Amino acid sequence: MDDTLDPAKRRPRFRRSSEAIPFRITDGDVLILRQLARYRFLRSVHIAALVGRSLDRTNDRLSRLFHGGYVDRPRAQLDYYPTSGSAPMVYALGNLGAHLLRESDRRVAIDIEWSRKNREAGRPFIEHQLEIVDFQVTLELAVRKRSDIDLIRSDELISAFPAQKHSARNPFTMRVDVFHNGKTLEIGLMPDLIFGIRFPDGSRRCFMVEIDRGTMPITRADVAQTSFERKMRAYLAAHAAKQHETQFGWKAFRVLTVTTDRNRAGSTKEALRKLTLPQSVGPGLFLFAVRDELRASDPLAYTWEDGAGREVRLV
Repeated sequence: MDDTLDPAKRRPRFRRSSEAIPFRITDGDVLILRQLARYRFLRSVHIAALVGRSLDRTNDRLSRLFHGGYVDRPRAQLDYYPTSGSAPMVYALGNLGAHLLRESDRRVAIDIEWSRKNREAGRPFIEHQLEIVDFQVTLELAVRKRSDIDLIRSDELISAFPAQKHSARNPFTMRVDVFHNGKTLEIGLMPDLIFGIRFPDGSRRCFMVEIDRGTMPITRADVAQTSFERKMRAYLAAHAAKQHETQFGWKAFRVLTVTTDRNRAGSTKEALRKLTLPQSVGPGLFLFAVRDELRASDPLAYTWEDGAGREVRLV
């Protein structure tokens, strides 16, 4: 159970206590709030790993922060509890937490409407975000263990984008022209995550991440309809047009796809190999991993497989 504030009195999971709960905000609590501001949604186990505390101690602080109004427990996760009540609690930054972070560092722009956004977030959105967070947190912890590389987070990558792109609402969004059957179709691309790895000599590798939950058809007869093949076609077209250079200032990038199982990974790679685009770099642009296998390892230790079936490591 996540709510460890008072073992003798179980408090409601999704309703704040009407009784005053005296506690003092600590530096460790601020660190928790900063992690939630960065990641949007986190399970208690993610938070414990990121801040380097035991799960019991983390749950205690999260309980105090929740009942104090600093963090939220999105109610959409109520759907989990009839069948999976032991699932780690999902947390998000609350309005009081956002106020505290903004007061502690006025240089940081933090939205104060988080609680409203958390109430409006539906279960599919939260589930997808948690899949992304699983990858992010595992990557973060894997890089922390190494002294030969640094993780380049998305905000640092954005700060190095060409100046004219800084005003974009989502600077990672790309508009790509795809030619198919004699027609030009504009496709919007927005990766689930972007990050880089920096090496001691100053060089770096940049990656875009797609978390495939198996809900999207792999192929469709009409390229105007959503499919994973269409998404891969757009990435290949963007690479061929060198949009990564003009929009992001990158020399190169690769697309990491985390999918549900080996059968789906195999079908996706088969669809990829059938794609033919002028000046395309080909299937080597994409690296594939199976979700459960990746969770048992980490993105750096895992042996990825590119679209042509070759084994690849990220570093």
